[in-house]
Amino acid sequence: MFRQADPVVEIPTGAVRGIRDGSGERYRALPYAAAPTGAGRFAAPVPHPGWSGIRDGTRPSPTAPQPARDFGRLDMTPYFGPGWVPGEEYLTVDVRTPAADGGRRPVMVFVHGGGFVTGSNRAALYDGSAFARDGVVLVTVNYRLGIPGFLDLAGAPANRGLLDVLAALRWVQDTVAAFGGDPENVTVFGQSAGATLTGALLATPRARGLFRRAIVQSGNGTGAFTPEQARRVTAAAAAALGVEPTAEAFAPVPDERFLTVLPALAGLGLRTSTATDPLAGLSPFSLVLPVQPADALAEGPAADVDLLIGTNTQEGNLYLAPQGALESTTEADVIAVAAQVHTDPEAALATHRAARPHGTPGELRSAVLGQALFEDGTARMAQAHARISGGRTYVYSFGYRSTALEGRLGAAHTVELPFVFDNADEPWLHGDTRLLGPGPAPAGLAAHVHGAWAAFASTGDPGWAPYTPQRPSVKALGEVVADSPR
Repeated sequence: MFRQADPVVEIPTGAVRGIRDGSGERYRALPYAAAPTGAGRFAAPVPHPGWSGIRDGTRPSPTAPQPARDFGRLDMTPYFGPGWVPGEEYLTVDVRTPAADGGRRPVMVFVHGGGFVTGSNRAALYDGSAFARDGVVLVTVNYRLGIPGFLDLAGAPANRGLLDVLAALRWVQDTVAAFGGDPENVTVFGQSAGATLTGALLATPRARGLFRRAIVQSGNGTGAFTPEQARRVTAAAAAALGVEPTAEAFAPVPDERFLTVLPALAGLGLRTSTATDPLAGLSPFSLVLPVQPADALAEGPAADVDLLIGTNTQEGNLYLAPQGALESTTEADVIAVAAQVHTDPEAALATHRAARPHGTPGELRSAVLGQALFEDGTARMAQAHARISGGRTYVYSFGYRSTALEGRLGAAHTVELPFVFDNADEPWLHGDTRLLGPGPAPAGLAAHVHGAWAAFASTGDPGWAPYTPQRPSVKALGEVVADSPR
């Protein structure tokens, strides 16, 4: 039941009713494109036709079709959200704002992670209360995943999930002023797969003018599949479904069937004569591009965009610690993963061993994964952006170590998110099998990290020295180290 005090906002597609709380106003399940059904699942997004009357914006939307994810002993529900909540109209955004008035506040548009196969803006970690509290309008985006979002098919546009994010950014340009946001001060930011998509926007010509700043959290500027690698995934999917590898043949297949064949795509050999597997076998889906985003920044808006980019210091632990693999990893496992992701695995392992002379096989395996999945591609994108942007690149390294799993999780992939969204004190993040472990979060760290993100969105300066080719400064966050001089 609506309350008389609930706010109603008029946007181009119709009127929407939200809810007012202690942090401001919240509007949910706002469609930025028409529902992707049938053959439309393999087409570019098209504008939503709008509605009559007042739309209920107080309840969450359905989510993109996706499989359940299991991270062993670690509860990742706050990250993945509820999983698949069926419903056609899931190309939606949620908006958190201090007030839907005439203000021109900074806007942040968040693109979730999940390996290109899972996730949604319904995840508890992405609550935007702290951003609204601090004068920022936060928009969180759902996009197509898995086969509808990223399988490369004849007769379908490539990278449909990325096209969805572009459509959402166009929606923001047309609509966010109604929610008290400034369309000329938009920061797009993402984590993991969402960060890789954000990095790709920097190299996408159609993204010009849609945002002013970007934040890439644990993404990969060299994480795209080559067309040859994509063809292998497409062939395997078509064979598992028993259909031809075309959009026309895939169109009648129900979403449930797409999910049932995903196990057949796990572990595909994607190494080719010209490319290693940029995702180390962890996902059969990624962007499909002839040139990696880090090498194509001149094609897009990157030179005119401020960039904040970085990784966590123990990214690979997420893929090993929850399953007990930090302890069970053997030398053969380390050699196998190095061979999967490096053109010269022996040289790469020698470097890792020199940096960790007393490292266990599990620690070495984690380091190899972290470097291949996130660090190398992040460094390449930071360097490329710094060359063309004139001092508008900022780099961080997040080193706070979660105490989860008897302290084994450490500064793993995703651990920075509660500090970015300033919800690190929430009880659902604490306990030995929860993301931040049994102890309290360190005092002041969330305020510091969240404040840096909000300041960057407002001014383009997170509060530390820029990264330049002459002075490649990296800000350490969450570690007891001296700040970089300004």
